[in-house]
Amino acid sequence: MFTVFLVDDDVKVVKALSRLLRGRGYDVAVSTSPQEFLDDHDATVPGCAVLDLSMPGLDGLELQQALTARGAARPIIFLTGRGDIPTTVRAMRAGAVDFLTKPVAVVDLVAAIERAKEADLLFRQSQAESSAVESRIATLTPRERQVLTQIVSGKLNKQIAYELGTVEKTIKFHRGSLMKKLGVRMVADLVRLADKAGITK
Repeated sequence: MFTVFLVDDDVKVVKALSRLLRGRGYDVAVSTSPQEFLDDHDATVPGCAVLDLSMPGLDGLELQQALTARGAARPIIFLTGRGDIPTTVRAMRAGAVDFLTKPVAVVDLVAAIERAKEADLLFRQSQAESSAVESRIATLTPRERQVLTQIVSGKLNKQIAYELGTVEKTIKFHRGSLMKKLGVRMVADLVRLADKAGITK
């Protein structure tokens, strides 16, 4: 289930938009306080946030920054009654999906939500893949991990053996073992997998 988290201190706007979005089949969670939204926010729930730019306490940009600081990569759509170019640029650079002016056209809001939905799906797929890779990496022995790092840096078995103070035959054994554990056969696939896990040259 994809949830639209609607955050606006204007109760009338919240009611109108939530009715509109629910009528189009979206699950909507409403907050009239940015701090309330932040306190109750669950980043594991798929969805996007539709934020009013000007709110008491935390404004929309500050709320965006607070979510980012928590590591909550929530796609965000901003709504504002008085947008300006510099603010729009700041919002988009910080990762906002869109920046819409009130009163917002239904077609524009729905289009922005659909883009946010796609972005959220891609992010969660990427996270799941990274988590699966990290789980496989965790099965490696410390020595296999060392060999992996050397392989990723482009070194041959003979060079790795010299670096680690052992013989080439031993490196071949570790190399075969770690590739089996990681489910890859080609070095190129091993490098791509290591890159996903943050293991670089």
